This record gives sequence, structure tokens and C-alpha cells, in this order.
Amino acid sequence: MSTGTALAVDPHVVTCTLAPRFEAVRTARDFARTALQRWGLMELFDDVALVASELVTNALRHAIGARPDPSGGALGEYDFPTQPTPDGRLPIRISLVHRAPQVVCAVSDPSSTGPVAREADFVAESGRGLHLVESFSRSWGWHPLGSGKVVWAMFEAEPVGGGLDGGGLDACGPDGRPLDGRIDIGGRHRRSA
Repeated sequence: MSTGTALAVDPHVVTCTLAPRFEAVRTARDFARTALQRWGLMELFDDVALVASELVTNALRHAIGARPDPSGGALGEYDFPTQPTPDGRLPIRISLVHRAPQVVCAVSDPSSTGPVAREADFVAESGRGLHLVESFSRSWGWHPLGSGKVVWAMFEAEPVGGGLDGGGLDACGPDGRPLDGRIDIGGRHRRSA
């Protein structure tokens, strides 16, 4: 089983604990689909699913690393908790928060090392994840936790009206994003204070 979904008191905040297996990426996309359907925000699904996939993949690759289960578990399984441990190790969790008009996708993991966007090598099979996160979200960032970190990306659930100059829809593209670039609300590419 790949998940242990936590029930939330607030219907606009949902969290899912992911098992440390490659299937966790699919589970994260399915989780995002269910939450966005419930909130009536399926127009965000493609972007949120892509970003969730990248953030969970990064957590599996970099936070856990390629450390197969030393007990001889199946290929793709890791020695990693699915519940907090007495020594403070945390599992990978995905959370979605809907506060109109925004949706935040956040992935927490046990590593305190922040994500670093690197120069993408055009022939490399990896290294483009954070560039995709930047491209498909309004903004993104990360924040250290007691024994780990959370990496988040924010999406607009409604078109950004008026643009930066108050000039109406002429300042926005058909998708509602400003034509002259994104609005930087702080925190993007930086550790949150």
C-alpha cells in the first residue's frame, strides 16, 4: 500500500503520507486529482500533478537517496519511515492547501538540505525538475523544519485579473498570467525565513 492519508479537520487542507517507493509519484498525482476534484479545481490538475511529481521525485532521490532497504526489501524500496520515528526522522508527505484563489502543493521530507536549481544539461536525463516547478507554478520556495524541510509551489485557482499595471485583461495572456512575467511574491528560489 502506498499511502496513509491523514484526515483533516479543515476540508481545504489535505495531507497524504507517501511510502518510500517509486509508486509514491503516481500516488501523489492521484491524491492531487482527488483533492482538486473535490474542490472543483480540475483546471489546475495538469500543472499541480506535474509539480507534485517533480517534488516527490526530488524527495525520493535527494532526501532519501539511493539507499535500498538494508533488510533486503524489494527493488525501489528504501529504509525510510512511513511514520515519525523516535530519532526524529520524518516520512515524505504531500499536502494541498486551498485558500481561494490559491492552491499550495507542499512536499515535506527528512532532509534539511534545500533544493538547488542547476543548469540543465540538454543531453542529461535529469536535472530539469525545479525548472519545471518554476515554469508551471506562480511561485515556489522551501522552508526548513525541525528535522527536514518542506518544498512548496503556489498556483492561482482563478485568472490574475488586471495585470501589474491595472490595465485590465490586455496585460494578461489567455491563461490569466501576466504577459511581462510572473508576479514574484517572495520566497521563490530562496529559503523562507
